[in-house]
Amino acid sequence: MRLTVVGSAGSTAGPESPASCYLVEAEDADGRTWRIVLDLGSGAIGPLQRHCDPARVDAVVVSHGHPDHCADLAALSVLRRYGPAKDAGLPPLPLYGPAGLDDRILEIAGGGDRTDLEPFAFMPVEADDAVEVGPFTLTFARAWHPVPANAVRVAGPSAANDEAVLVFTGDTDRCDEVLALARDCDVLLAEAGWAHSRVNPEGVHMNGTQAGTLARDAGVGELVVTHVASWVDPAPTLELAAVAYGAPVSLAVPGRTVVL
Repeated sequence: MRLTVVGSAGSTAGPESPASCYLVEAEDADGRTWRIVLDLGSGAIGPLQRHCDPARVDAVVVSHGHPDHCADLAALSVLRRYGPAKDAGLPPLPLYGPAGLDDRILEIAGGGDRTDLEPFAFMPVEADDAVEVGPFTLTFARAWHPVPANAVRVAGPSAANDEAVLVFTGDTDRCDEVLALARDCDVLLAEAGWAHSRVNPEGVHMNGTQAGTLARDAGVGELVVTHVASWVDPAPTLELAAVAYGAPVSLAVPGRTVVL
């Protein structure tokens, strides 16, 4: 299983990075490569095309309906309907996210009908739901954010031919549900939207210290910090996260690939 960072900027796309978008790939027993996109935030659809054909991925999982996590779903709809794959007879693309995400696509697209939803097979998911996508098993937990939001646990084949586990927090304050989901995972992709700010409103984001303590308490193998705003120096956030985690941490940057 491979995690490739397409976009990691928090809140908006930045000059060096799109907003939230991550590509997860793995081969099944027959050698077929399966691809899942986690989030498709503002500015991500272009750089995603450097890594795959977005119209032909096997599923898209969106953590919640804020634009920096879902805005380019409308662009993917256009790409599927009018791009090179339009005559390929592709089945509707499985799309997993909180209830109401389909209406969010329509709001972003500005359409008066549901044409923009035709490329998708939207399946709302919530806490404790689990779905299978090729060699992947996806399990969801409620995140703590101002709008309905999920964290996701992705289990799939590892480089050593056993099981590897990636957990993506999406946007969340620290909470018991995400802690339980992250327990003993190999890689925790954790947001730190509050960066190195030490006094923050509850129920929105984590800072570096909270991301680090979450990783420590969950016993994860590796912590990758993401969702730091483009106008914020990430170094203090990484330092706080490493101190809390008790081990080195790394930053999600576009183009980076982590092999599990």
